[in-house]
Amino acid sequence: MYTWIALFRGINVGGKNRVPMAALRLMFESVGCKAVRSYIQSGNVVFESRFRSKRELARRISDATEEQFGFNPDVIFLSKDEFAIAVATNPFADAISAPKTMHFFFLADSPVDFDSREMAKIAIESERYELIGDIFFLHAPDGFGTSKLAANIEHKLGVAATARNYSTIANIVTLIESQ
Repeated sequence: MYTWIALFRGINVGGKNRVPMAALRLMFESVGCKAVRSYIQSGNVVFESRFRSKRELARRISDATEEQFGFNPDVIFLSKDEFAIAVATNPFADAISAPKTMHFFFLADSPVDFDSREMAKIAIESERYELIGDIFFLHAPDGFGTSKLAANIEHKLGVAATARNYSTIANIVTLIESQ
């Protein structure tokens, strides 16, 4: 069995795309996943599967989500190793002491044309950011909700993304380690 992390985008936000986590866990089990665990209502799922292929896993989960809940949200899948690498490569490790200011944007694909100068135009002075592979790291000490950079990441990078703060990342790590 392989350990995977599924990060759903845009569920249970503002009353839209409502998905109870107990029902989501059961849906994962219905497609053969084991040891399914979730963290908070935003769709963070850690599970085991015999599938090694992200593509096959994504297809099965996507089809089951559509069938069960009537919509098909974007989902970013990471292997346990990929998730560990993301945590280890956080260029702003000093920011985890204030975990809600440190954000990981998991991207559906690597951006083709990353322009750091464009990012700098909308970032405020206190923000730090870095793109490493298919993860955009953002330290927003003045608040995520007020960050124009956070609000424009997908547009500026040209790829779908789902963000998690370090507090959520740390709790997902705990779920992974609890197997």
